[in-house]
Amino acid sequence: MAERDYCRPNPDELLRQLAEQEKSDSRGRLKIFLGYASRVGKSLRMFEEGRRRQERGQDVVVGAVQLKGADEIFEVLSGIEVVPLRNVDGCDCLDVEAILNRRPQVCLVDELASDNAPHSRNPTRWQDVEEILEHGITVVTALNLQHIREQQDAVERITGKRARNSVPEGFVRCADEFVLVDSPAADPVSQLRELALLLAAEVVESQLQRYLDLHQIHAAWGTQERIMVCITPHSNAADMIHSGKRSADRFHGQLLLVYVNQDDITREDRENLDRHLELAQTLGIDYHALEGGDPIERIVDFARAQRITQIFVGHSRQRSWKFWVVNPLDRLIEAADGIDVRIFPHTQHA
Repeated sequence: MAERDYCRPNPDELLRQLAEQEKSDSRGRLKIFLGYASRVGKSLRMFEEGRRRQERGQDVVVGAVQLKGADEIFEVLSGIEVVPLRNVDGCDCLDVEAILNRRPQVCLVDELASDNAPHSRNPTRWQDVEEILEHGITVVTALNLQHIREQQDAVERITGKRARNSVPEGFVRCADEFVLVDSPAADPVSQLRELALLLAAEVVESQLQRYLDLHQIHAAWGTQERIMVCITPHSNAADMIHSGKRSADRFHGQLLLVYVNQDDITREDRENLDRHLELAQTLGIDYHALEGGDPIERIVDFARAQRITQIFVGHSRQRSWKFWVVNPLDRLIEAADGIDVRIFPHTQHA
């Protein structure tokens, strides 16, 4: 069965998992408090976390703090050691060397999106944090949605403003813990809140995938719907694609489109397939061509690798792919155990 084959890691995969485990064991943990707008209290929550850790006996220092306009933070920081910032060409930068020499268990870092001076140890503060993590020190930090690089276009459309400094979303997704500092909000801030909630779900999804990888668990578990539309030249692709997109949008999920390449495809079928792919491209949907082997096995293997939760597939009494054996739909449903299969009848003949 395809599922048994998929669950048997090859030697390269085992080596990759061992390397990831070793990296995870030696690296400090990263916790991010995310605010979807300024002054929602993310920095205060971060420093309160530091105080609680110190009260539990952990060795905690403050690497960077922004005290302007935040009197309540003074009280929270009472009794916590502060490593002074280092002035480089008139710019206050995280003193990475001092923190590494001090080697605390936990370092609190505010203003994560700050840029450093041109001749600093690292160009940006988030890269300073990366270096600290690599030395086994846990970092608790705070960040606003407007400073996440891949979110800035959407934030600018809502607020009309764009932050100068940024942190790549890939760094945020690497967080071991992620806390969205939430509070009731009115438009247009509610739109920023929705973006932040979606990002939080995606970060949790990344955390789950790392856990599954490290523990060699192969499953379609996830916090979001992942829909895969399988098309052929003769499927009702438009209906399937639009239905999949509505479902993905409704649940803030992901949508992929796949097809299996055929060596003996006719010109007419190629034109039909190209029209389906053009529709997907117009709607901004990623599509993938699967090559070689048995089509059912290729589809199911790809679905499990992508942790798909729903498969949309067309079906008619006539076979769409000449090399499929009898009852390909039954084979797909059996092989895709644990994944929902939704069937769209063909209205045109194969």
